[in-house]
Amino acid sequence: MSKIETPVNQKMRALMPVAKQLAYFDHAAVSPIPQPAYEAISTWLSQASSQGDLCWPQWAKQVEVIRRRAARLINAHHDEIAFVPNTSSGIGLVAEGLPWKQGDNVVTFENEFPANQYPWMNLKSRGVETRVITVENGTPSIERLLDACDHSTRLISISWVSFSSGYRFSQSQLQWLIQEAHQRGILVMLDAIQGLGVFPINVAELEVDFLAADGHKWMLGPEGAGLFYLRKEHLDLLRPLMVGWNSVASPFDFSNIDWNPRQQAARYEGGTQNMVGLMGFGASLEMLMDLGTNYNTSSIGTQVLHYTQHAQQLLQSVSAEIFGPDDPEHQSGITCFTIPGVALAGLRQKCLDSGIVLSHRDGRLRISPHAYNNQDDLDRLLNVIRSVK
Repeated sequence: MSKIETPVNQKMRALMPVAKQLAYFDHAAVSPIPQPAYEAISTWLSQASSQGDLCWPQWAKQVEVIRRRAARLINAHHDEIAFVPNTSSGIGLVAEGLPWKQGDNVVTFENEFPANQYPWMNLKSRGVETRVITVENGTPSIERLLDACDHSTRLISISWVSFSSGYRFSQSQLQWLIQEAHQRGILVMLDAIQGLGVFPINVAELEVDFLAADGHKWMLGPEGAGLFYLRKEHLDLLRPLMVGWNSVASPFDFSNIDWNPRQQAARYEGGTQNMVGLMGFGASLEMLMDLGTNYNTSSIGTQVLHYTQHAQQLLQSVSAEIFGPDDPEHQSGITCFTIPGVALAGLRQKCLDSGIVLSHRDGRLRISPHAYNNQDDLDRLLNVIRSVK
């Protein structure tokens, strides 16, 4: 058995129907869902179509099971987890919920995904400045980030893993950043969508203030179902937004109107939840955690890193130029590359025509394999690259 075709790889591959036809290298965009998620969604559809809301109490109980599962994934308390439709919504809860003052500022990096830039830029009309820090060669600098902070900095918001370079902040780096920020009275928001589900993260140990991640990338869930975390001590700091019947302490007492917000992060969910999406999301989380993903260690993460390193070596053998970190401590599941003299848009289309799924970002091709991808998938990609050289 090869280094990349391990028991974890083979077990997971058997649960991924997409692997029967496609070499799917696009988990940093939108992932295919695994068999357990398909079955969970199919069960919900069958129940909803044949029984209507008779199953609603059962679904609601299952949502709370999934909330606890999501909390275990990052070592949070279930009261600190809210379900959100996407990462933007989670970041928006912080952007719109914090009590900003005229002259406050937010500090972030220039190569952040738009979801982690526009919510802060939208605060300009309220007198809040967004300070965007230059990133050289895809490597963000914490020192430069902290140097840009001053007495008016209210928040630092960064991605755990960069969508554009694949750079991953280590646990020790995040811990240092958060400690330095807190000593200066600055809160920290983490966009975790490109790492959560693969790499371990311990929010209790880090003491990060806020975290958001949609489930449709590395957590292999359907679009529209993700999670938002906040340290419980910030519950009264962050103003509830888009409140509804589900935001209060007694959500099912419809005849008694009493604005008494729930003392859980679930207050930010407002109204009716995305039941079907959460069923799929929960099933995918359960699969990943059964395969060895948790907040301390991750066999999934180890598998993804081994595959990334192997893929980069093979890509370099066909003249690809890799953009991003070469240190395993900072590598992720994302590899960005160019091939001199080759039109990348045309190459991507040729790959798609051959059943090989990847992205074209910032003038580079990007592959983002998961733990179930194998050597056959890579060989398909390499053969197409060779055919255009």
